[in-house]
Amino acid sequence: MLSLFKSNTVSRRVLSISTALLISSFAVTGTPSYAAVPATLTVVTAPSQQSSTADSNISYLENRFGLHLSAALTVDEYIGALGKLLEQTPSLAGDSAPLTQANAVSLAIKAAGLKELADSYSPEKTAASLKKARIQDVNELSADAARELAAAVDTGLLPAFAAKSFKADSQADNVFAADLLAGVLSFHGDYKSYIGNVLDDDIFAKLNDAYDTQELVLAPELQNIFDEGLKQGLFTGYNIKDKRYEAHFDPALSLTYGHSDLKHAIQLIGLLRSEGIQAKVQLEPKTSAFVYLQEWGTPQQSDDYKVVQIENGNYIAYAKEYDLALEFESAADKEQFDSLVNQYAKKDSEDEAGLIAASWWQPLYYSLPAMNNYMEISNNRIDSGDYYAQSFSLKEDTASIAEGLKKLAPDAKIQTYNFWVDAPFYRYLNGESS
Repeated sequence: MLSLFKSNTVSRRVLSISTALLISSFAVTGTPSYAAVPATLTVVTAPSQQSSTADSNISYLENRFGLHLSAALTVDEYIGALGKLLEQTPSLAGDSAPLTQANAVSLAIKAAGLKELADSYSPEKTAASLKKARIQDVNELSADAARELAAAVDTGLLPAFAAKSFKADSQADNVFAADLLAGVLSFHGDYKSYIGNVLDDDIFAKLNDAYDTQELVLAPELQNIFDEGLKQGLFTGYNIKDKRYEAHFDPALSLTYGHSDLKHAIQLIGLLRSEGIQAKVQLEPKTSAFVYLQEWGTPQQSDDYKVVQIENGNYIAYAKEYDLALEFESAADKEQFDSLVNQYAKKDSEDEAGLIAASWWQPLYYSLPAMNNYMEISNNRIDSGDYYAQSFSLKEDTASIAEGLKKLAPDAKIQTYNFWVDAPFYRYLNGESS
């Protein structure tokens, strides 16, 4: 069976997988939070609600998790896939039997934490749900398997288009399995999360609502480490983010765009709309921390801007910002974003006309996979509970920053990796002015 445990400190719900019990079930057929997340900010959309192509979840699982699903899966392969997505290492029993659609649904119900709901179905409710979904192939199912199938249909774990062609004893192919696996992620809050789409009529209202419910992200344990890094000159700035707002988009199709002005985000979405570019949109709260020099004058504090004076008379400032996560419908649209920003959202002279509001000299946006015209840089990141702090740097500075952080926090796990950033921000890291 799959048994559900409480959420762990990184806010990922995990499931313990026992292969032997899973196989036997076929025979029966059957860290403290610093702030609450506003319920209005994030919309978690189940894969069955996506308007994507049939194989989109195959690509998504491969691009995000490195999960390769064969065209005709075995029981062990499917159990192994569940374990990988839920950060478990199941002890596989060497079962090379083909995975049937009925077995795939049964396992997914347990992995999604829906078993108790399925068991609550009466025979009449089960029959009514399956009839409504126009599922005919139920004669060979046990009562347990029928209940699980009905619950999978009603909750959307089994997408409607997959339910229409459901055949209990048919081989579960990679498309069928990928949709169920994506559904399992959704029930654990680890699938795509976003406030809306660029072309939605209400996207601007949602942007405003999302921004207004965001507060300055503060995580004292992480700040203690990274503030000391600022004082020692390991880096000139860092940011803090809340993992509970992560978009979980497909890396191959997504970019992350950082800014501080809501008006800029609104006009950037308007720019994409004017170009006919569709994308999923998530607004992720972020705090930017940097050294505020004493000679700049006494800083003015607010709910969105805090400062703490340090030993040399300077301050460390904490400013409310955001990351706009965008998942485009095609790689071509993702590529086009760079030229649009350079033309309409990058400042090249003091009085430049034709730019959207609050454009920066060095805009910041990045992709995890390599991109044309982007430059490779590095990140050093430390997680603590629902939060993480990170500092971007040139690749040649990465090792010294990681070493410095390790001295400051010997027990911390430092994640170091490379990614691809727009050319103006790369020039900024090199000390250039534009």
